[in-house]
Parts: sequence; structure tokens; C-alpha cells
Amino acid sequence: MRDDDARYEAVSSRDARFDGEFFFAVVTTGIYCRPSCPAVTPKRVNVRFFVSAAAAQAAGFRACRRCRPDAVPGSAEWNVRADLVGRAMRFIGDGVVDREGVGGLARRLGYSARQVQRQLTAELGAGPVALARARRAHTARVLLQTTDLPVTELAFAAGFASIRQFNDTMREIYAGTPSELRAAAAGRRGRAGAPSQGAGGGGRSAPGGIALRLAYRGPYATAEIFDFLQVRAVPGVEEVRGSHGIRTYRRTLRLTYGSGIAEVDEPTGPRTRKRPPAGLVCPAARGADGGWLECRLRLTDLRDLSTAVQRMRRLFDLDADPYAVAERLGADPTLGPLVAERPGLRSPGAADPEELAVRIVLGGPPERAAELVRAYGKPLDAVDGGLTHLFPTPGELTGEEVAEPVRTLCTALADGTVVLDAGADRYAAERALAALPGVGAKAAAYIRMRALGDPDSGDSGGAGEGGPAGERAVAGAWRPWGAYAVHHLWRAGLLPAGELSVGELSGCAGALPGRAEEAGRGWEAAPVAVAAPVG
Repeated sequence: MRDDDARYEAVSSRDARFDGEFFFAVVTTGIYCRPSCPAVTPKRVNVRFFVSAAAAQAAGFRACRRCRPDAVPGSAEWNVRADLVGRAMRFIGDGVVDREGVGGLARRLGYSARQVQRQLTAELGAGPVALARARRAHTARVLLQTTDLPVTELAFAAGFASIRQFNDTMREIYAGTPSELRAAAAGRRGRAGAPSQGAGGGGRSAPGGIALRLAYRGPYATAEIFDFLQVRAVPGVEEVRGSHGIRTYRRTLRLTYGSGIAEVDEPTGPRTRKRPPAGLVCPAARGADGGWLECRLRLTDLRDLSTAVQRMRRLFDLDADPYAVAERLGADPTLGPLVAERPGLRSPGAADPEELAVRIVLGGPPERAAELVRAYGKPLDAVDGGLTHLFPTPGELTGEEVAEPVRTLCTALADGTVVLDAGADRYAAERALAALPGVGAKAAAYIRMRALGDPDSGDSGGAGEGGPAGERAVAGAWRPWGAYAVHHLWRAGLLPAGELSVGELSGCAGALPGRAEEAGRGWEAAPVAVAAPVG
């Protein structure tokens, strides 16, 4: 949405579809908000629009305490785009600027620091330092509201270089000192008698770790994504507890400064607001206005918090735009009924891209990957239920005793021949993977879709530029949401499980009724045509 008048219409209708896509600020109050903010709509003459929260903060506006604009889902645009800005935003979200500075970000992107600064400022109204600062401030607010950490320890855990910088930033963005923000959160909990309802933090300190709420927009097919992860869970590294409808997904995380355990709960009831009638896109989007997944993180080093959150968001595809997906795919005669049947179906990503690549290339059932974990993975200091190890790093899987093609893949990952980090060049990564002996094009395409979170990678297995004209036409009509189309086809049993080449799909639409049960089994059967469900 590029037109300010259209943006104002979204604000007037409190359209949550655009939360995270843009922000608006009110010059008379000095506050910036998300489009769905429930406050009285300001006059158009008093409103300014920003592409990022960092740009609003740089312009001198502070975050609204009512709608918490810093806690919205991320923009799906950064997952779609493969250019410098899209890659930079994925790197910043993964904490590269905090760890390596602007110079490190520029080196990873292959551009000069000046060019990165210029491009981000031109498109987002803020440079990499300001964008990383906004990210640190949000992390600090979550820690203030969900933990009892001393403020000094908390400041450094959030990534600030000094206490003074921390205090100044919190006053500027949230119009209060850290102590005031913590006291206000405690007061809200006391009055409500329950955890606060913000999307960014659970508003409580939990004995099982830092409690968070991972926000998403629009409808969310929760059961399907938990099904997907459960059938592929690698024992020792992942587990799913509980029965259908009340499951908890748990896994270990290898992070920059330490390790962690993440838990995400399957929602047991509706966690959405009814959206006003204005701005409805299609039947698949009706009645759902976003919600959240309950998450708990136990980290050995709190400096890893924001990175761990971002990796879980990618795994559960929480920054997706289901409205745009439904609008595009819903017009297709084959996909339209599938989209209407399962609104909000997501394309799961990966908590650790290198881990997923190893699992896919290894092949076989999850127990096969578990054998690799037991042989080479680092044991946890204390066993936690079914979680016993961290998945081995590529460097730990380059020895002669490791079977091919896993050893070749891990050697390429360890020496940088293949790069699968958050902002990697997806096309270059796919080409490098496909060129490795024993990997091949189909596995490379699947790794690109999941490990690199590419929403448009469903045509790589034969429907891309080199595929038949019929396949190119079908896949082209689904762009840039080919991955979601593939997941719908897998779920419906209209595409062999794990196959990414769409083929002609002739006559599929007439075969849709009555195939729901068979479709579910087909979707879970195998992630790639050359391997059983490890990834």
C-alpha cells in the first residue's frame, strides 16, 4: 500500500491486515501507532505515515501504549524481496547489526556500508543503526514486562552498549524510564488479575522461561502447522507433547552466545478479534483479525533473546500475509476451493537453516537424523523431557566417518561455499546446493523454500524458467506465493508429497470433493521426493 489516502482509509477502518506493513503518527500527540489502533481516528491533516517503526522513532514520535506498534508481526514484504533491502531487513532481524555492526552487515550483503545506509534510508526512512535500535528497544520492553532481571543486566541482554544509552532510548521511544515501564506493566496485571494482552510479551515472569506472545496477522491454520512439525520432529532435538488441539512443540536451539529451549503452544481457543466489515478481501479472510502463539524461551544467555524469537517466528511463518496469499491463490480454479477450506495455511520455515539442510540431504525417517544427533550432537547440560541434544554443527559433520552426501554438504557449509544465513542470496544458495554431488535440484529447491523462508519457491523443481511452458504459466499465476500453493496442493493430495514441480494439474479441480482425509496424510508423507519426512 503506497498511497497515503489508501493508508488513511485502512487506519479509519482499523484494518489489522496492514499491521506491520506501515505505521502512522499523529503530530498533535507525538505518538505513532499501528493501523488497527483502537483509539479515535485522528484528522487526516494531523497524520503522517512511515514504512517502519524506526522511521517514526527517528522523526521524534513515541510508541502508543495502547496498541503497542512495536509488537506487530513483521512485514511479509521482507520475506518476498530478494534485493538488498529485503536481505538487509532479514539480517537485522537476526541480530547481525548488534553482533557485527553496520560493517558486518555490509560485508554479508556484498555492498559498501554507505550504499546500505543510503538504500535503507531511502526506502524505510531509517538506516541500519536506527532499525537495530528499534529492535533492541522492543526486546528491552519485553524483558522489563516479563522478567525480574535487574535493569542493568537487562540493558546489556537487550543489546545496549551502556546504561545511559538504554535509559535515553526507552524514554525517547516509550516516554518513560525502564522502572516506570516495569511498574506500569505490573499495575496493569494487578488490575486485570491476569497476564496482559499485548502481542509482544505475555506480561509475566514464568518459571518455565521468558513468556512471550508471538503475534501473527489474519487467519492461522494452527492444527496444520503443528501436524507438519510433529510428524517431522527429530527425537532428542524436537518433541511435541499433548493431544491434538492442546499440543506443545518443543525444541533445542543453538544460538550465538549460548543455547536455549523453545516451547510453543497450540492455541486451545479463539485468540482473535472480530474485524470491522471494511476492507474484507475474500471469504477465506473473513472473521479473523490476527492473534498470537504462546511461547516460552529458556536461554543460557539473554543476549540471544531477540534472535531466538525471530527464529521461532520464521519456523511458524508468523510474518506471512494470508490476505495477500488468499487474494492471489483464491482466484485460481484449482487452488480457490483449497484456500477457502483452509484459510491461513502457512509455509513452515526453519529454526536452524543448516540443520534443516542436513536433515533433508540425509533423508530417511526422523529417527535417522536422531542417530546423527546422538553420535555428533552436543548433549544438554540437563535432559529436559525428550530434549537431550543440540543438533550438530556442519563443522562437526565433516569427518571421514560421516556418510556422503552429508559430509559434502557440511564441508560446503563450513567453508562458506554454501551460505544459508537469514539474509542469504536465495538464488545463489539454491544453485550452490544443486551443484553439490548427491543433493540435486529438488532437495535444493525444498531447502530454499524452508531453510531460507522463500514464499515464492514452489516452481523451482521444474516450473521455473527452465520448465515446460504449461508449468511456467501455472506457477507464474501464483507468484509470489508459490510455496503456499505447493502446501495447499500437498495437503489436498493433488501434488505428490514433497514434489515441487506443479505439472499441468489438469482435471484436479474436479477431484477436490471428498479428499480431505487422504489429503492430510499425503501432505505429511515426505518433505522432498528423494527423502522421507526428516525435514
